[in-house]
Amino acid sequence: METCRKMTYLAFKVVVQSELVKRPSGATWSELRGHLDLPYKRPCPEWTKRLERDIGLKRTKGLSRSYIWHLS
Repeated sequence: METCRKMTYLAFKVVVQSELVKRPSGATWSELRGHLDLPYKRPCPEWTKRLERDIGLKRTKGLSRSYIWHLS
């Protein structure tokens, strides 16, 4: 089972927030993972909830099963 421990939450928050600031239209998890070389196949649910509170992360339905991550 994949855990959230390959990097710290703070490091994850900083890189995701920095990237989303550069992409006002947002990005999918796959785009973020590939561009930032994140070590997770799927986003950690606990960290995703924290990002919603901490940086105003919003996820909206995209094409197919994807969600677009963006800052509110």
